Amino acid sequence: MKVVIVGAGSVGSSIARELLAHRHEILLIDLKPEVIGRSGLRGAHWLVGDACELSTLQDAKLEDADVVVSATGDDKVNLVVSLLAKTEFGVGRTVGRVNNPKNDWMFDDSWGVDVAVNTPQLMTALVEEAVEIGDLVRLLTLQTGVSSLVEFTVPHDSYVIGLTVGDIEWPEDATLVAILRDQAPITPSRDDVIDGGDELFFVTTIAAEDELRALLSPESPVDERHPVTSDQHGHENHVPADDGFDG
Repeated sequence: MKVVIVGAGSVGSSIARELLAHRHEILLIDLKPEVIGRSGLRGAHWLVGDACELSTLQDAKLEDADVVVSATGDDKVNLVVSLLAKTEFGVGRTVGRVNNPKNDWMFDDSWGVDVAVNTPQLMTALVEEAVEIGDLVRLLTLQTGVSSLVEFTVPHDSYVIGLTVGDIEWPEDATLVAILRDQAPITPSRDDVIDGGDELFFVTTIAAEDELRALLSPESPVDERHPVTSDQHGHENHVPADDGFDG
């Protein structure tokens, strides 16, 4: 994959280092030639110039890029580069760094931004994810603000413990994409049983986040499709309804 990164500061260089380790083709664009020597990036290609100038992006052959990352410390630059990448060069994927949270609303498809990375917001989400067990935490906004990646850590007294993924009627616009258990990722199937401490990761529309939050809240009743019965020892059993799946 060819990735063009605009801005070779600490953020841009860190992104480039990770992508080079995964053997992607990297081109960095920066105004300052001195950053090349001190970056320590081996295998990266460089272009010294103003990425807000169309001629610089033409020299970079931006039309051949799979992804353009605007990672400078200037929100105006990141917006302009994203817009030019989309409108002038037809780049399929753009990622824009948001430096000032007040500018977050501008980083959408009207400015050519596919994914906005708001560093303060992301750090806040990671802090919340570390301490907020039993609450839905948004980790990342996707698709120009329409969808998001969210995480939920199952409390050890949650009503969903013991239910299978197929037992729960998830919101229509929320998809469980991964379960992290004992630091090991699991690709969820309808037969996987949810356990306390599981980290559930969903891709959901932002509009459906509240519905998902309400479903997973401690006050949420067990889904009506799955009545609770008691066995001869008085233990409660969740009885899954026939949901149309075989097996």
